Amino acid sequence: MKLLLLHGWGGSDWPHWQAWLAAEVAKDYGTVSFPLIQHPHYPHLNRWRKEVLEHLHDFRPDTVVTHSLAGTLWFHLAAEKLLEPYAPDRLILVAPPSLDTRLETISSFYPAPLPEHLYAREVTMVVSDDDPYLDLSEARAWQKHFGCELKILENAGHINAESGYGAWPWIKEKVMQR
Repeated sequence: MKLLLLHGWGGSDWPHWQAWLAAEVAKDYGTVSFPLIQHPHYPHLNRWRKEVLEHLHDFRPDTVVTHSLAGTLWFHLAAEKLLEPYAPDRLILVAPPSLDTRLETISSFYPAPLPEHLYAREVTMVVSDDDPYLDLSEARAWQKHFGCELKILENAGHINAESGYGAWPWIKEKVMQR
């Protein structure tokens, strides 16, 4: 397995579940790439687009797991039809923000497009019923649009370290499924 983890705004340092997952998969002899995308605290769409496309070209993952703003980036790449040569078998989007998010620091990413498809054979979205950045009605509309699996967590906030998501056995099990 080749797993690519893409962090959101600010990165996903320990004790965030992405850092934990990278270690867990590596312990099971999976190949993991967990790049720090440049300027994680002050992201810009053009820089992130270029860097992630280069990484996809070099690494060729079969599973991609995004958190937050990296999910928005994936939507941009898919809408621009840039992912076809790099389409992974599985894509797991965790806590993607609304396509109409309004925050100055990440404004280059918004408004974001809703692509036709996400260039993965299997897509799972994981959202929380109390995420401050995404309403469940929008998540359900995306599920219908993409025909993907939708897992809704209760009281999980933005599904990050601040909301208690460090060690997260469910995501490890999902990623390790063959």
